[in-house]
Amino acid sequence: MSGQDVIYKTDSLIAEDIDAYLDTHQHKSMLRFITCGSVDDGKSTLIGRLLYDSKMIFEDQLDALQSDSKKVGTQGQEIDFALLVDGLAAEREQGITIDVAYRFFNTEKRKFIVADCPGHEQYTRNMVTGASTADLAVILIDARKGVLVQTRRHSYLCHLIGIRNLVLAVNKMDLVDYSQQVFDDIVADYTEFARSIGIETFTAMPISGFKGDNITAASDNTPWYKGPTLVEHLETVEVLSSVDAAKPFRLPVQWVNRPNLDFRGFSGLIATGSVKPGDEVRVLPSGKTSTVTRIVTLDGDLDKATAGQSVTVCFADEIDCSRGNVIAVADNPPQAADQFEATLVWLNDEAMHVGRAYWLKLGTQTVSVTVQQPKYAVNVNTMEHVAVKTLDLNAIGVAEIITDKDLVFEPYAENRSLGGFILIDKLTNATVAAGMINFSLRRAQNVHWQPTDLTRKDHASLKNQTPKVLWFTGLSGAGKSTIANAVETRLNLMNRHTFLLDGDNVRHGLNKDLGFTEADRIENIRRVGEVAKLMTDAGLIVLTAFISPFRAERDMVRAMLPEGEFVEIFVDTPLAVAESRDVKGLYKKARAGELKNFTGIDSPYEEPKSPEIRVNTSEMSVEEAAEHIIRQLMPLK
Repeated sequence: MSGQDVIYKTDSLIAEDIDAYLDTHQHKSMLRFITCGSVDDGKSTLIGRLLYDSKMIFEDQLDALQSDSKKVGTQGQEIDFALLVDGLAAEREQGITIDVAYRFFNTEKRKFIVADCPGHEQYTRNMVTGASTADLAVILIDARKGVLVQTRRHSYLCHLIGIRNLVLAVNKMDLVDYSQQVFDDIVADYTEFARSIGIETFTAMPISGFKGDNITAASDNTPWYKGPTLVEHLETVEVLSSVDAAKPFRLPVQWVNRPNLDFRGFSGLIATGSVKPGDEVRVLPSGKTSTVTRIVTLDGDLDKATAGQSVTVCFADEIDCSRGNVIAVADNPPQAADQFEATLVWLNDEAMHVGRAYWLKLGTQTVSVTVQQPKYAVNVNTMEHVAVKTLDLNAIGVAEIITDKDLVFEPYAENRSLGGFILIDKLTNATVAAGMINFSLRRAQNVHWQPTDLTRKDHASLKNQTPKVLWFTGLSGAGKSTIANAVETRLNLMNRHTFLLDGDNVRHGLNKDLGFTEADRIENIRRVGEVAKLMTDAGLIVLTAFISPFRAERDMVRAMLPEGEFVEIFVDTPLAVAESRDVKGLYKKARAGELKNFTGIDSPYEEPKSPEIRVNTSEMSVEEAAEHIIRQLMPLK
């Protein structure tokens, strides 16, 4: 054999070794876990140690790490492993974790994605983000400090989010001389707390992230500990995907795959269970059934697909199915309802607005919802249920939510994919809360829409007009009621069937129980919107004169009506002009502090961004404004 042949043979062997290595790692299971606990319990150090011991650090990274460790005062040859994870400048300067840091490493048996979650209370929302996809949580406790408030908070959140694999890692054992008594006392204290919140089992182990005790190898410093090392436990614990595979089949539809006229499939990630050609399935919420004919992937058709796989499913029948629907096993489908009790973790600096419409996103479903006043909030220190009117940043509470259409779901305790959701502010698109559905309300199952023979189209045809809501909005004193009255008079002369809902008038009856707090104002507009919708169902042209200061509530009413039936009329009068009129003396009282939450003074007014009609009463008379509105509305059928 020539030298060249040897080279070729060697290259071939190397290529085979690489292929074998890649194939081995490709088929390893994946475990997602988080580290959490109080400030300075050693979470970042532990992850840094895991990366170091699993040889996931390059030489240049190691050199930089040793250099940085000297800068922050680490003595001798020891390394500050936390610097591997604390990536933000502020984190390195303060020696704390602020954002969630994700790191990847692997061992011979498994691949891992670990999230290092911040310990400060103000960053609780970041911790919830990291925990939302985790299979396991490592809850660290400083052996010198024991169980702290944040230990309880993070444990409660992990249990609430559905993480059932918990590791209680009593860290920094080297600083208490590896005392078994200290370890046993902490475990006993935590066990008592865990039982009080429903945590049935957890695995406790004494470790030192800095020294490496019981991380990858059993430590000689703790001969009294006979349990597994942290890595041994991580390599053998059951992952969420294997549990999901045993549940009934659920596939939230992400998109309809229609590349040509000869192919139509429904694509998405299988949340739970498995499916194979020939299985009978049901599409929710419609309830239509069909049979699976093909399971298509980029690598070809499959004989069977299970939880965690992205596939395209084809049906034997041409039934309606689109994004947001859920394909499920026919004889055991999930539920669909429009009213729920849910647990919310509030993630926004601005408190929750009771009655305001938010977007709810659950899997591929997006619906508009309103949140009712919380039944209670949870004091994570005492587990006490506290009466509250709203939820502030990092608060945990239970409330009822109402959706604008049926939502396909399962209780979060049974299915995280179909039970967990987020709330999104409609104006800012910011995620304001994470939620978990507990159950649907019984009345949601018992109350159904009663069909009638005469439709809204019939009512409108009888009146020979198109129903509309003319929504007058503007500051107090802008002239809304006066102009709305003038417009209605003109419509009456044109033989139009109308009704005027005035802000002051409805507070004498329909809304007399409401005050002027932000929550009450939201509810005021919601009720008026529902009444206006009913009146348009009767074929009427409805005029409303309300300050309605918040865009979200005006948009909520717009969403109640068919396209084109909501006409926003902005009575654009400057604050100084409106205040100079002050017919009712309200501005004077507000300036004197006698009238709280008054729009324009101590409560904001959000101007419409794109109103259908705009009038300014400082530049035109009431008659001119009314004529302008009528001309804009014409032709008015």
